[in-house]
Amino acid sequence: MTPQTPPQTTTVGIGGGAEATDMVLNIGPQHPSTHGVLRLKLVLDGERIQHAEPVIGYMHRGAEKLFEARDYRQIVMLANRHDWLSAFSNELGVVMAVERMLGMEVPERAVWTRTLLAELNRVLNHLMFLGSYPLELGGITPVFHAFREREELQHVMEEVSGGRMHYMFNRVGGLKEDLPAGWLGRVRDAVASVRSRMDVYHDLVLGNEIFRGRTRNIGVLSAGAVHAYGVSGPIARASGVDFDLRRDEPYLAYGELQDTLKVVTRTEGDCLARFECLLEQTHNALDLADACLTRMAGLPPGPVNQRLPKVLKAPEGHTYAWTENPLGINGYYLVSKGEKTPYRLKLRSASFNNIQALAELLPGTLVADMVAILGSLFFVVGDIDK
Repeated sequence: MTPQTPPQTTTVGIGGGAEATDMVLNIGPQHPSTHGVLRLKLVLDGERIQHAEPVIGYMHRGAEKLFEARDYRQIVMLANRHDWLSAFSNELGVVMAVERMLGMEVPERAVWTRTLLAELNRVLNHLMFLGSYPLELGGITPVFHAFREREELQHVMEEVSGGRMHYMFNRVGGLKEDLPAGWLGRVRDAVASVRSRMDVYHDLVLGNEIFRGRTRNIGVLSAGAVHAYGVSGPIARASGVDFDLRRDEPYLAYGELQDTLKVVTRTEGDCLARFECLLEQTHNALDLADACLTRMAGLPPGPVNQRLPKVLKAPEGHTYAWTENPLGINGYYLVSKGEKTPYRLKLRSASFNNIQALAELLPGTLVADMVAILGSLFFVVGDIDK
């Protein structure tokens, strides 16, 4: 007789067995009309995130290598674009690095105008996030208010520079050209108009119990994690890290604006604290813009740029310039071999470091809170990918 094969059994996991199985979920990459093309690779246990890995690089265009193939006038255009919400501030950092290499003094009127435009650009950046963050949590109304206020400031920025997003108004040695007649008065009117309507974010957003419920004690980032990951800007200050280059290492005219400058901090480190920091910082940027306008009204006539040679060459050496951009610290490490193009220009962008904190913030949270945490980091993917 032939021996019989024992019957084989197969166990199918159902119910509780299935729930305990980890699942890998890809969030994104989304279309560029959101913050940009970012992918999050999540490992889930039910509705709870066990592991999170940001996958970046979809918008990488090799900006640092392109710097090496452009002369010192042309690289301003490249620096303009990685954080498309902070274009003027991006330009500023790179021209400051080149000016430092050249040992160049910038005319006083250019210094104050740069400070004014940098603060207007800060307001434009923050307004976008003040409107879009509630939108991600289901509140559509604030973004319409944000775009109305942005439009008023965009109008004066476009008038002075000719650009709506990429201003290209900075030049090595100063600014592209002098200000239009009556422009300072129009800026003061625009700043006053925007300030008069900022209460809507306090009443409509911070006063909304659903918004507070979705953000309070969610995505708490510790001060230790801020230091470990190199997080900067309003996100770091919301976790109690009291650091702002405009106060701690003043550049442009910020040394003379210390009475007006207020470094906004919170200690909670949650999504709500990050939004509150962004909102208060917007108020302070409007105050700084007013202070710049008052000082500029009393400045004597004079040039806004330096006369440069036809071929601009930086002396051999290296330098580092950093600025307090709207989203955090931007740094430019410039190395020159004495040619008309940089030998190396390393860009330290704020969003690149800030987004790394997601790997620490997301594990242990619910999928439903993932969007609230992601949106509260206020990043631009072009600034991550460069």
